[in-house]
Amino acid sequence: MTGPRFNSDETTRLDIQRPDIELIQAASRLPSATLHEAAGKIGALPAAIQPVAPDFKICGPAVTVHSPGGDNLWLHRAIYAAQPGDVLVVSVSDAYEHGYWGEIMSTAAKVRGLAGLVINGCVRDQRLLSEIGFPVFSRGLCIRGTGKDFGARGWINAPTRFDDVTVNAGDLIVADEDGVVCIPREQAAQAIIAAEAREAAEAEQLKRLGVGESTLSIFGWL
Repeated sequence: MTGPRFNSDETTRLDIQRPDIELIQAASRLPSATLHEAAGKIGALPAAIQPVAPDFKICGPAVTVHSPGGDNLWLHRAIYAAQPGDVLVVSVSDAYEHGYWGEIMSTAAKVRGLAGLVINGCVRDQRLLSEIGFPVFSRGLCIRGTGKDFGARGWINAPTRFDDVTVNAGDLIVADEDGVVCIPREQAAQAIIAAEAREAAEAEQLKRLGVGESTLSIFGWL
């Protein structure tokens, strides 16, 4: 990098609103699919984004990152812009085929107390990421390296697009083995109440199925 440096403070916002901790704790007990359905079938991030290790789960407020393609300097910056419990939610400008994240960054994020990473791109060091235990959800694995262009513009905590879903800073992110859902912060309380009711209803439906009723009769589809 030989040109002028871009001042990252120009496009980094730190004063974001987050859901109350009680809501985050309640959401952590709910499946991503239930929250998606209960909220009106909204917020499903691309299905290609999956956990790097089978037992990884994430729940927390989003710190959004828009990174230049093939560059991970803004991800390093975001680790230190985020607060404990936050989830880094990263767009890489559709340049998926790079290993944007690995052992070093997972260790740094875990020490900072962050809740996880959701990246619409690839990562590397799969075995080590599993051993470190910091939850990472990505599009896949890629060994291709990234650069660090100090003159490139990125954004932290600006609205960030993932296919048809816009993630805003402070939105509620829940990720598990089924996928990743983003619930707008203003709708989180209502979505959680509806999701808890849905879980209770499904538990009753399972009981009825267990004694021989059919799905057609339970749901009135006869």
